[in-house]
Amino acid sequence: MFVKICGVTSEEDALLAIGMGADALGFNFVPGSTRQIRPAVARDIARRLPGGVLTVGIFKDELRDTVADVVHQAGLQAAQLHGRESTDDSKWIAERVPYLIKAFTAGDSAIDDLEQYGAKAVLVDAPEPGSGEVFDWSMLDGRERGRPLILAGGLTPANVAQAVNVVRPWGVDVASGVEMSPGVKDPVKVREFIMAAQEAGAALESADEEFDPNAPRPYDWRDE
Repeated sequence: MFVKICGVTSEEDALLAIGMGADALGFNFVPGSTRQIRPAVARDIARRLPGGVLTVGIFKDELRDTVADVVHQAGLQAAQLHGRESTDDSKWIAERVPYLIKAFTAGDSAIDDLEQYGAKAVLVDAPEPGSGEVFDWSMLDGRERGRPLILAGGLTPANVAQAVNVVRPWGVDVASGVEMSPGVKDPVKVREFIMAAQEAGAALESADEEFDPNAPRPYDWRDE
């Protein structure tokens, strides 16, 4: 089970998440966000991280040139587009960064055009991203399955196992659900979230006869 800890603002929290077993870290570059981080700070954190973790820049309706520039300047490995980016802009960015995640809110009809965005993974969030509210998982009707699905939206240590069992995503994403305050992670919650997600994912894999643990991922950042 792929686990992404988003809204990282400090080296301490980045190392905490990695030490607990996170597969990816998200750095928020959305203006006005309580978790916004400057590219130079993200770069300083990313350059001190050990290998084996995917570093992701989060953007919302940003100029495509800015997205590509920030990802490269900060030394990150992926971009996550969390706005109403056009398919053309998304594809343009996908050609210039190693890995692209396109985020949609649950119920967004734009997901019907998923193939046109050039993304290697799709993230589905609550209708109000960042609200910490859980959405009705039945809104996921299979349209998002053209790419590996990362589930977000109100996940916590208490409900992530249920979410994995019900939705059966490729990965999960959390920010506020493991925080003491916006941008400050709670070590206990981070540990409990990652353990619960991984255990639920492992249980699904062992019960699924069609699951192939050796199947290649769409992009293995651990080779970088």
